[in-house]
Amino acid sequence: MKYKTLRSIVRFVMNIIADVEVVGMEKIPQGNLMIAANHLGRLDTAVLLYAIDREDIIMAVAEKYKDHPLFGAIGRTVDAIWLNRFEADFSALREILTRMQKGGLMVIAPEGTRSKTEALQEGKMGVAFLASKSGYPVMPVALTGTEDRSVIENLKRFRRSKIKAVAGELFYVEIPKGRGREEAMRKATDEIMCQIAAKLPESYRGFYKDYPRVRELMQK
Repeated sequence: MKYKTLRSIVRFVMNIIADVEVVGMEKIPQGNLMIAANHLGRLDTAVLLYAIDREDIIMAVAEKYKDHPLFGAIGRTVDAIWLNRFEADFSALREILTRMQKGGLMVIAPEGTRSKTEALQEGKMGVAFLASKSGYPVMPVALTGTEDRSVIENLKRFRRSKIKAVAGELFYVEIPKGRGREEAMRKATDEIMCQIAAKLPESYRGFYKDYPRVRELMQK
């Protein structure tokens, strides 16, 4: 299946089951870019494909979705990197970096897995490593309304889900080499997560709700 065909199908289906509001995604420039989004539910990937009008997408997808009728099709169409999220998948990480070096738009969920609390979890440091190593600018994207529980409930009641994707400003991640690198990686990860949290309603901020950096970003 061609990407344009897949995107048309995704947009058609999403417009039937949801009212999708996209804010700030018109800021997506051409060239290398990393989109870092929170991970609430199974529809997150579909929402991002709905919103992103580019074909050079680099995406890592959990291996368990390889044979799924929808997510498997999305993964195959964008030539996804299949990821074993239960292990330190270094071969997948190397493949991601190789793809990023060739150029494109990397879509990633820093939390690594769907949130069971329906709010932000602590971010994993891999996203900061990739952003720093590749030199890609990061665009934070905050998703709301894609929680599996509420989407399924709305489908049962023949109601459209209210889904929103809000993009923030681009920023770069720099991690110095040598001593203190791991601490710098954690700080960079927290910065990425705080940038996402600042675009989320308070009830979605979870692990980062009391971070002073979130309040600082919201006041800008």
